[in-house]
Amino acid sequence: MPTLTPALSLREREKEFGQGRTYQEDRFLIPGARPIVRLYGKESGMAVKMRYGRLGTTGMQVSRLCLGMMTYGSSQWRPWVLDEKAARPFLVKALEAGINFFDTADVYSNGASEEVLGRAIRDLVPDREDVVIATKCFNGTMGRKLNRWGLSRKHILDACDRSLKRLGMDYIDLYQIHRFDPATPMEETLAALNALIDAGKVRYIGASSMHAWQFAKYLYLADRHGLARFVTMQGHYNLVYREEEREMLPLCREEGIGCIPWSPLARGFLAGNRAQGGGGATTRAQTDDFAAKLYYREDDFAVAQRNLEVAQKLGVKPMQTALAWVLGNPAVTAPIIGAPKLEHLDDALGALEIELSAQDRQALEEPYRPHPVLGFA
Repeated sequence: MPTLTPALSLREREKEFGQGRTYQEDRFLIPGARPIVRLYGKESGMAVKMRYGRLGTTGMQVSRLCLGMMTYGSSQWRPWVLDEKAARPFLVKALEAGINFFDTADVYSNGASEEVLGRAIRDLVPDREDVVIATKCFNGTMGRKLNRWGLSRKHILDACDRSLKRLGMDYIDLYQIHRFDPATPMEETLAALNALIDAGKVRYIGASSMHAWQFAKYLYLADRHGLARFVTMQGHYNLVYREEEREMLPLCREEGIGCIPWSPLARGFLAGNRAQGGGGATTRAQTDDFAAKLYYREDDFAVAQRNLEVAQKLGVKPMQTALAWVLGNPAVTAPIIGAPKLEHLDDALGALEIELSAQDRQALEEPYRPHPVLGFA
């Protein structure tokens, strides 16, 4: 299946759009509660200089990698989630490497993920302005109790206040709707989010997986009523699920929306350690039922095998070629990465330095076959 967006390298993308930039050594320092945290990777032993870009057409600059916080919170929620003590080194390493963009949600570990992130930022970053914090509402922390989930005005306003309390912050940089709510009028949702911006509790708003026509209607209604627009789309996008290329990514490029894909490594499937019959060597591979609903088709394993072959040719790891492929799409601002092991974070940072040739991208894309819509639920 041919890609619907041009395959540009990171440097070509930065030259064309003027969005990426690399900070120089010693100029941008964050004096933290720990030894000085630099906005590049030298102190952590990593030779990678972080790149930054504007989030969509906003003036806010974010790192080209966003650290997803679903992996950190409480193992009582999911057996593969790391508790706070085990999670802290990942936050330290991310900050040392120059990552300034962190994404969580109220539903992750039933709120514990937001608490873990908030305490880490308070301990490690003395100036809140130096980081970009994103969280999401929809599912809530109380299961699906009456009025405790969805995108009604009542729930959105309450959910935001609760997230702020768990984060221990005065405002959220990017507040996102986690899914589409067919039971609530779009105008009601947009007005509630706009009220949060007017109240100073939220800086920008974003959306997550939905049909392109639904997102286009949200944008239209925001313009029609003079309400704040969504500035980001957090969609499901990776080498084994490329359906976003048909409509959503072209729409986002046309409208200046920043794309921050979730599951850029297909929940670990593209790391090359998943078994054809299901499961794998890690706790997550053995217990992630959601991944089994998204991947594990025969066609998916063909893509994973091709990715492994390209990685071996380039002398890098499969997850690095898979992530470099996502980063090379000009519609993508920052993929959201999960890292259950510290070396996974190192590998993700290394992917920033990989520039795939047009031939490599073509080879990676060739085995793909169309999929049904996945990840909206």
